[in-house]
Amino acid sequence: MPSIFSYESAEVDWCESNFVRSAVIAEYYNTVSASGRLGPQEPPRAGGRTELCHLKVPLLLAGLFSMYFHMTLSYVGQLLDELSILWTLAVAYSFWYPQAYFPKCIKTRRHFFWLTGITTVISTLMSFVKPTLNAYALNCIAFHLLYLTRKELKKCNDKRVHRMAAVMVMWWALAITSWISDRWLCWLWQAINFPYFHSFWHVLIALSLLYCCPLVIYFDVSYEMPSFKPKLEYWPSDSWPVVVPYVTLEEPHKQC
Repeated sequence: MPSIFSYESAEVDWCESNFVRSAVIAEYYNTVSASGRLGPQEPPRAGGRTELCHLKVPLLLAGLFSMYFHMTLSYVGQLLDELSILWTLAVAYSFWYPQAYFPKCIKTRRHFFWLTGITTVISTLMSFVKPTLNAYALNCIAFHLLYLTRKELKKCNDKRVHRMAAVMVMWWALAITSWISDRWLCWLWQAINFPYFHSFWHVLIALSLLYCCPLVIYFDVSYEMPSFKPKLEYWPSDSWPVVVPYVTLEEPHKQC
């Protein structure tokens, strides 16, 4: 029986052929593209709370573990990759989930922390039962995030917010299409010698997160810092075809 740290001991193997470009790296392009998940950081936000800093370490670990998994295709690498994503989502839910959507039995953010923590621990233990299903379960969480985004957009009249949400959904749709194509149509891509759609998934989901984070920040400010007016901006400017979105805060005018 191979060690759980052994190369190709994982229960999942993506479409890219193994050890073609390197004798050390199993899936070369998947490994390189996974480094893009090291990049998406929270755009700058003025003043107020500092919960955003708590996502830097989980995002960094998610990127590193993804690279390790695709480099080795080991069982441990697979679980580290999937569980790091799960715990990153848990941190994001803990700090950013709007209190207006808390279950009726949850009265405070502290209680919600406990609920999220217990749910995440149970989910972590369940991930060992059937590891091949973990990736599908994690992708299903996106539908809940899309549902929340839709509810928030109904209460928002800012066209820039709606535009950013549309771009985020576009990148996510392209990303999940690439993921599904690599998983279910591998025979086709290998037949035409183009088995690289999982690496596209890495890049496209990173682009989706680039737009998702400012949106979450925008709505978070609306709930938690109502005295400030959030505004979406683009760097270097709106006219550029490729931009980095971020949130600025307009401080309220003080009255004498």
